[in-house]
Amino acid sequence: MASTPFVRGDLLFFLFQVAIPILVLLPLGGHARVCLPCGSTAVPYPLSTADGCGDPSYKVRCVANTSTLFFDALNDTSYPITSISPAAQRLVVSPAPWMSKDMCVSVGVAAGRGVQLDPSLPFNVSSSNTIMLLNCTAALLPSPLNCSSNSLCHVYANATGSPCSPLPLCCTFVAGVSSTSYRIRASPEYCSAYSSFVGLDPTEPAATWGSRLGLELQWATPREPLC
Repeated sequence: MASTPFVRGDLLFFLFQVAIPILVLLPLGGHARVCLPCGSTAVPYPLSTADGCGDPSYKVRCVANTSTLFFDALNDTSYPITSISPAAQRLVVSPAPWMSKDMCVSVGVAAGRGVQLDPSLPFNVSSSNTIMLLNCTAALLPSPLNCSSNSLCHVYANATGSPCSPLPLCCTFVAGVSSTSYRIRASPEYCSAYSSFVGLDPTEPAATWGSRLGLELQWATPREPLC
């Protein structure tokens, strides 16, 4: 009988050692499990590609035949996800491409489809983005944006020989303020094309800025579930 407390103590110690790693592996707040990878791309929590994994408010879409993750925005627009940083709670998507290699027009702009996020969802445009509105009309001149002849968009277009060079008018601004937290405005009435650069350093040669192409979105920390 003297050995009973010792055995019971060993059992409790064993259960404690097993339970702690299991709890560590569970997502914070007791949410559903992490989703399966999309091809070779991991889908970190809280991103969700299907019912039963991740948080349903953080939906992204996996296209199985291409093993590519997409972020779906408003107006039937979708953007390929090029990188995800779960620690920073940010992901980067590819902005809309050109209509053709000879046209300074972004896909979807003819229908007034710039980037438009749903403000009821936990994603917004981060302040790490430098936005260049290209091939603009005089309607944008009264705006507070930098539309001067030495704006970064002129520097970039002239250095890369893109279809937007030479530009009649273009404007540059840093996103993330209230008016651009959920929308990058692009339409025939204002600007026919746009580009976005993440963490752009204007002191670097303009010919290297292409490595920064992308639009960074950040997500809010998931809410704790109700007990």
